[in-house]
Amino acid sequence: MTFVNENRADTRLTVLGIETSCDETAAAVVRGPLDKNILSNVIRSQIDEHTEFGGVVPEIAARAHIEILDKIVAEALQKSKCSWDDIDAVAATAGPGLIGGVIVGFMTAKAIAMAAGKPLVGVNHLEGHALTARLTDDLDFPFLLLLVSGGHSQFLLVRGVGDFERLGTTIDDAIGEAFDKTAKLLGLPYPGGPHVEKMAKKGDVTRFKLPRPLLDRPGLDMSFAGLKTALRTQAKKLEPVDDQTVADLCAAFQRAVADVLAARTKSALELFRERYPETIPSIVVAGGVAANQEIRSSLLSAADEAGARFIAPPMALCTDNAAMIAWAGIERLLRGPVDDMKLPPRPRWPLDQSNAGVLGAGKKGAKV
Repeated sequence: MTFVNENRADTRLTVLGIETSCDETAAAVVRGPLDKNILSNVIRSQIDEHTEFGGVVPEIAARAHIEILDKIVAEALQKSKCSWDDIDAVAATAGPGLIGGVIVGFMTAKAIAMAAGKPLVGVNHLEGHALTARLTDDLDFPFLLLLVSGGHSQFLLVRGVGDFERLGTTIDDAIGEAFDKTAKLLGLPYPGGPHVEKMAKKGDVTRFKLPRPLLDRPGLDMSFAGLKTALRTQAKKLEPVDDQTVADLCAAFQRAVADVLAARTKSALELFRERYPETIPSIVVAGGVAANQEIRSSLLSAADEAGARFIAPPMALCTDNAAMIAWAGIERLLRGPVDDMKLPPRPRWPLDQSNAGVLGAGKKGAKV
């Protein structure tokens, strides 16, 4: 295998990726940057196992990963039509996430890499999301990233591989977590995000007035716990709530979240222009919440108003997947040889190592 010291487009690497940080068991084979291609991307969701509990149960998630991961890896290799001789390296999520699941995936990757005689790349799950747009789109550094998921809600400046600056984060609930809690409060099934969005389409967005937390303050930090509390207060006043009231509350909640994200995105783009006046800004949105159409539309409008490029990877690559892990492995390998056999799996792993962590964690893992 050929390693290079800079990100050259004339290099071709084929990497097996493994992702088990939460409730998706995933494996993929990706080739690039020359002839960039996702050769396979296999994902097995655990939604059915966790639905009755209204959220992800870490012990159940870890056991489910153990039961299925070897089959998922075999299927990914089969669909990619690659043999072990074709694989240049193995990349796997080493954190952050639910530690039981992270251990299952990363230790499996270590065993595979050792048995096959391949380099092992331990990937930060968040960096996988951050770099996905470089797999799907023609995107150079630097760029802005809005990471919105069940466990993370952050604005990040991405200057290069492994070079991140956190510009803002949620100070309480992650956005996906707030969606799930709102759904549970209103009697909607898990996972909450898609069900809140579905009900919101039937609702009157003007019926309830909900707050836009922190928008009266400078900076890029966000807060969603108060928004959820305001919704609960409105719902309790009208108990028992009928279906139309649920739809109206969902519409108001979703609009409030979209407004907060759009406003903070405009501020983030202004900050980017101050730092890089000669560069046309790009804002990338990633994470499961990026699948929400109203939020996407609001972010696109904010980017258009600021004269910025808006990039949202395909839906299948916004949520947790192994293709992004394999690609992040390729990006790391292009910078030089990697040997992460001694790297430990970890529940917390902030992208911005210089920025103090924010206490607290979403139910899908640490926020930072």
